[in-house]
Amino acid sequence: MTKIQTQFFLIDRTIMKKIPSFILAAIFSVGLPVAGLIVTPTASAAVPSFDFTDLAEKASPAVVNIRTTEKVSANPAANQDEEMQELLKRFFGVPIPQQPNQVPKKRKQVPQAAQGAEEEVTRGIGSGFIISQDGYLLTNAHVVDGADEVYVKLTDKREFKGKVIGIDKRSDVAVVKIDGSKLPWLPIGDSDKIKAGQWVVAIGSPFNFENSVSAGIISTKSRDGVEFAIPLIQTDVAVNPGNSGGPLLNMNGEVIGINSQIYSRSGGFMGISFAVPISDAMKVADQLKANGKVSRSRIGVRLSEVPKDVAESFGLAKDQGAFISMVEPGLPADKAGIVAGDIVLDFNGQPITKWTDLSRIVANTKPGTKATITLWSKGKTRTVTLVTGEMEADGVKATKEKEKEKEAASNLLGLYVVDLTDDQKRELSVTSGVIVNNVDGVAERAGLQPGDLITQLNNNDIKDAKQFNALIAKLDPKKVAVVLVRRGDTAQFVPLKPSAN
Repeated sequence: MTKIQTQFFLIDRTIMKKIPSFILAAIFSVGLPVAGLIVTPTASAAVPSFDFTDLAEKASPAVVNIRTTEKVSANPAANQDEEMQELLKRFFGVPIPQQPNQVPKKRKQVPQAAQGAEEEVTRGIGSGFIISQDGYLLTNAHVVDGADEVYVKLTDKREFKGKVIGIDKRSDVAVVKIDGSKLPWLPIGDSDKIKAGQWVVAIGSPFNFENSVSAGIISTKSRDGVEFAIPLIQTDVAVNPGNSGGPLLNMNGEVIGINSQIYSRSGGFMGISFAVPISDAMKVADQLKANGKVSRSRIGVRLSEVPKDVAESFGLAKDQGAFISMVEPGLPADKAGIVAGDIVLDFNGQPITKWTDLSRIVANTKPGTKATITLWSKGKTRTVTLVTGEMEADGVKATKEKEKEKEAASNLLGLYVVDLTDDQKRELSVTSGVIVNNVDGVAERAGLQPGDLITQLNNNDIKDAKQFNALIAKLDPKKVAVVLVRRGDTAQFVPLKPSAN
């Protein structure tokens, strides 16, 4: 049988097993269509080149493995009693897992003098790539966010301690600096010029298998991600946990994206992966290097798409624009006279085709810019002008949260909380309470997580973080404290046995 080129891999193996061998022989000998392909035995037929060896050899030295660590308390503390564990099991739906810093009952206890000490444990792994000889590199924000230490390992086995210059959660971009010179680096391509169907290569550390290379094609160059400030590149390149932050390369070995996430129902690769376009990522990186944060505009509205039937009932020729579902009082949109129910058709001369366009265009506008907005309002167009405000930067938020954590200090329950934002209050339909920002000690062992909502402590309604911290400071270490925790649509009282650090 004539050897078939690598197009063969597109045929599903389960289908192959069900096709009799004589039919397969006929398929490959006469060039019958299989899975939409014409497979021919002609040795001279033009086929794409699948040899990525040169590209991989040149690019790999500049791709790094990133390992992050955090410091956790080495205090073993007393294990929760069986009754408490059973209650927590009913609350969270699954048995509470053994925590890394929790000592089993039969294990010898750490001496009292050692309690309260901290140890460094691995928090996560990811990838990144060097963009300059002096040691600047790019990765994903979610790879390094919240880490106490960042370690960067090159393919030649050198390891550096990295300094996080800045992170931007809205684009999932982070800049890290290592001390070095004449380091290998990757050239930056132009993601604005990519096209669906082009071959691309990803290099990274999936499941910590360092410097793994995979290839595929661009599925679409602009896939909307609601939580992202920019559209993403969608590919079918095999990307798995650990690939995050690694480069997506074109066939010239230039970076066109930062591998960021996958669509999966299993936690592993299912044929759909996403990358942050490098042209947008570099704009973010430049701001992070210069200011440590990214400045974006906001006008103070909540948006949604314009359904086709709504567009028709409003007299619009087609379902375009961004529907204003809510206007925040006192912000630029409100001052300009924009009201809920208006549809934005144009922002500063840029047409709004999809509702997500407006969010990105506004965000990419320099704060303080005077802008003209065309609206469809009550069956006709009208124009308003406003001056854009500034969106609170991730760095500012993080600083405020750290300051609030410092106010909480190290407490008996290991709960570090922050006040609810107005958006969170609306989303959760509450007027008071606090959000868990971080946990350790007894709260971590009990299974509480960042994002949990706490509304009561020992039957005291919680108004804000300051009150919550004051109540914790007055707790009796010898008595069990009970917090009312809400996660999703479920609320339950959770007992916590205090332990002094």
